[in-house]
Amino acid sequence: MKTTNEPIVPSGMEDEKIIDLYWARNEKAIEETDKKYGKYLYTIAYNIVHNHLDCEECVNDTYLGTWNRIPPARPTVFQAFLSKIARNISVDRFRLNSAEKRIPSELTVSLDELDGCIAYDDTVDRDLLIEELAKLLNDTLSRENDRRQYVFICRYYYADSIAKIAKALGLSEKTISRDLAQVRANLKAAFEKGGYHYGTKS
Repeated sequence: MKTTNEPIVPSGMEDEKIIDLYWARNEKAIEETDKKYGKYLYTIAYNIVHNHLDCEECVNDTYLGTWNRIPPARPTVFQAFLSKIARNISVDRFRLNSAEKRIPSELTVSLDELDGCIAYDDTVDRDLLIEELAKLLNDTLSRENDRRQYVFICRYYYADSIAKIAKALGLSEKTISRDLAQVRANLKAAFEKGGYHYGTKS
């Protein structure tokens, strides 16, 4: 399986019907998930681990993780549910692979760009902090135009390269970089207004 620069638009069985298969413990659920979201999940994994064999394993582990979570979970947005599992598994695989040697990845590049923008504090309740920061991030992104929202999600959620995003939108890399820089500045301002600063909450 290969990744492309074209946006992935999943098609296939309705998500609710796939979820029903999981609840019925019908193994066809995995088959239908793969048909509809396999390429999409592979792209997420590849942007993080950059290894085709590892990507296949990450996707398969995503299906296993989904099978183990449904039930009792019944996701309201199945695609988001899958992508979260795939991303976490891929990040874990990347960390494992890079434990002995440094492996280039768009993930490390994109997260480094957010350094100094997204706050954190190890002394407070982690789940509460994540919830608060997620609300701030979502509120800030909701005020951005559609293009900047798309660019931000592609870069920092799916770890797409700036070149890939630019090609998909038919824009220059400089334009994409400017969009990202502006959203980061807006996020930083929102965090500071909410009482957060890099490394701690005031």
